[in-house]
Amino acid sequence: MKVHLRSFQCVLFLWLSLFAALAGADAPTVIRMGVPGVGVGNRPVTGGSSASTMHLRGMLEKEFEKEGIRVTWSFLRGAGPAVNEAYANGLVDFSLLGDLPSIIGKAGGLKTRVLAATAIRQNLYLTVPAGSDIRSIDDLKGKKVSLFKGTNNQLAAAKVLEKFGLSERDVRAINMDTATAKAALSTGDIDAAFGGSDYLALRDQGLTRLIYTSKGDDPRFLRHCTFVGSQDFIEKYPEHTLRVVKTLVAAAKWMADQDAHPESAFQLWTRSGVTFSNYKEDWQSASLRLMSSPLVDDYIVSQYNWNIQEAKRFGLIRSTFRFEDWYEPKFLQRALEELGLVDFWKPADKDGKVQG
Repeated sequence: MKVHLRSFQCVLFLWLSLFAALAGADAPTVIRMGVPGVGVGNRPVTGGSSASTMHLRGMLEKEFEKEGIRVTWSFLRGAGPAVNEAYANGLVDFSLLGDLPSIIGKAGGLKTRVLAATAIRQNLYLTVPAGSDIRSIDDLKGKKVSLFKGTNNQLAAAKVLEKFGLSERDVRAINMDTATAKAALSTGDIDAAFGGSDYLALRDQGLTRLIYTSKGDDPRFLRHCTFVGSQDFIEKYPEHTLRVVKTLVAAAKWMADQDAHPESAFQLWTRSGVTFSNYKEDWQSASLRLMSSPLVDDYIVSQYNWNIQEAKRFGLIRSTFRFEDWYEPKFLQRALEELGLVDFWKPADKDGKVQG
């Protein structure tokens, strides 16, 4: 009797071990996040979005810690093009990614899906050395201008140049990442640089002047990012994908809750090295509730479809596609439902105006 009982216990143990192994196979051991950029001084922190807020508040780590699933974050100085390379080599599962690099990746055959909006309606700035005689975009012809090629800065800059009757061919366009361009501006090795709010600090130090910002200009010149996932990961781990998107939406909700008093968000983001005052200036008159929206609404859809066509027109991609075929809405829809946030953010129309 004891022998039979012991045999039964051994068989039961083997079955339980097999069941546990099979259950574990349905879960990833690690979730790999890619970030297109670094903070000041190459620090592994960025700010200004629901994705960065999710990182800074450790929200993904808390979501998966009980199961022992690790979350890793790779901050890539090469920005969007470097994230695309990481996707191509199977080294990243999710990322914030700018409109142009994500479009280039998709057009080039990368198997990614857009899951939500994040870091939308970003401003573009044009900076020149403090002693420069350049006063407007009209003065850029023949000048050495830094463009971080392959990023959403490049496409926005191309639109701005065209508005003033110029193109990249009319300037001496030089491909530089943000850190390199900031150093070159400081030493006068370039005449101007297009970029984001990173350049405000140089102006505050008296090293540069701003001669253009997209704030208050044509909303088509704004830059956007979406939250993108690897199609392989999404298909293999749909429930874990949902939990990642839910966490992103929860981070967006935290941002929106700071709308009346955005100081908490700005202070959190200063861990990137960007100053509180620079965030305050960049986000002046902007609603955190609006800017945090994860909705892929008519505005985002129309902006991306237009940017796909613009990328083709400017020779940045060879073939076009429909944004609607790239976007996977079911995870965001379910996340909003489960979090009770279906009506929290109001969608914007194709011109960017919020309905209601």
